[in-house]
Amino acid sequence: MSEIHIDVWLYGELAHFGGAAAGSAFANPQITLPAGSRLRDLLAALGMHSEERGITFINGDLSAMPGLQPDLDHPLQDGDRVAFFHLRSMWPFQYRHGVAMAPEMQQAMLSSDDLGLHHAYTQGESKKS
Repeated sequence: MSEIHIDVWLYGELAHFGGAAAGSAFANPQITLPAGSRLRDLLAALGMHSEERGITFINGDLSAMPGLQPDLDHPLQDGDRVAFFHLRSMWPFQYRHGVAMAPEMQQAMLSSDDLGLHHAYTQGESKKS
């Protein structure tokens, strides 16, 4: 297979990256990439900087949060579904415990001093949960 097809969901203010597929609250563009592409290649195809996204899911597994984006080199497969939420999207704290994670995200959270759990995700913020 020389190319892969990715089902992309863009929520909130990220919807504008969906081009013709953009609605006011979300977009669902279907993106074709060369086989062997990684998440960073998908972001480039969308014209989105990694820092513009908040919570990210790949096939339902958490792969990134604001300030913790270890998924840039995650290999994409044909038929993958990737959902990007804007930085202003909230995800209730209690749902983070036990959430299915992409391998890169699980490793990053286990290696961080605070296990990736914060009240705020701005640089320099030192408050932890």
